[in-house]
Amino acid sequence: MTDLLSSIGQIKSVYTLVDFYQYIKSVEYLICLAFFVSFPAFYMYLNKGQDDKSAH
Repeated sequence: MTDLLSSIGQIKSVYTLVDFYQYIKSVEYLICLAFFVSFPAFYMYLNKGQDDKSAH
């Protein structure tokens, strides 16, 4: 896992279509993980003030 994280952003030599697909798939999984972690925090930040308004 640390090899994958350290190789992000580096130009790699890809020799087969399977290697290319595996590299793209791992980058896609990291993007999805970042979205699933950051979206709930962003959603709570946007709706933070609405709880106070609905209580009155």
